[in-house]
Amino acid sequence: MGKAGKIIFIFLGIFLVVSLGLFLIGFFKPKGAGIFIDTVPVSDVYINGSLVGSTPYEAIRNPGEITLKIVPKETELISYETKLTLVSNVRTVIKREFAKTEEESSGEIASFEKVGGKDASVSIVSIPDASKISINGQVRGFAPYKINSIMPGEHVLVISASGYKERSLAINAYQGYKLTVVVKLAGGKISPTSTPAPSAEETLNVTKIQILETPNNFLRVRIEPSADAKEVARVVSGNSYPLIEEDSKSGWFKIEYEKGKQGWVSNEYSKKVEE
Repeated sequence: MGKAGKIIFIFLGIFLVVSLGLFLIGFFKPKGAGIFIDTVPVSDVYINGSLVGSTPYEAIRNPGEITLKIVPKETELISYETKLTLVSNVRTVIKREFAKTEEESSGEIASFEKVGGKDASVSIVSIPDASKISINGQVRGFAPYKINSIMPGEHVLVISASGYKERSLAINAYQGYKLTVVVKLAGGKISPTSTPAPSAEETLNVTKIQILETPNNFLRVRIEPSADAKEVARVVSGNSYPLIEEDSKSGWFKIEYEKGKQGWVSNEYSKKVEE
């Protein structure tokens, strides 16, 4: 072998060693773990004691345990701190609504884990324990609750417990993935309130809007009587809501979907009923 051949052979050897080293580093290096945090109101996010940003916050981090602290910018509200284990190829979503006390605060932590197969599954844990679980308007049981097979797509999850504020959220189930949701309900100042007796006129027929069956078992409530208008809430099929007014052009109904909150629903999936 000539001198030039030896030089080429040496360079090839170095190249192979470097390539192998880079491959092993890439192979054994932990894959990233996703994290997304959203709060009401806007808050500062601390991870392992360091300020990393404000909500909404999204990042890819190394897998492993972290200490997460979320501090509302409104100083009279109580902060939130917890330990989380971030997992490779799993996106963890944290949502929080702050109040002046921990008991009055609420939120959820959700994470997706790829398990393979053709099924989509959901596991639900609640604080307090044994909260009632409803999915798409149907009571399923009490937390902790697990569904080994659920139809992929969007579902409406409602968590409720005596003495706590009901919490409703939209969840998405994906084929081959397990969704784990930990929901904390707000409580502390929930007490029965007396309701004035209805007048003679009010005890007569009251027009309500009944939500009909839809492909997703819920109907979107919009800010204007149009399918292009902004969505403000979702109402479950089978439930009825007070009619506020009817749009003469579109035929859509304006309902009171929560106390003091109003919006429009399509007349294609709703109808008038007298109560």
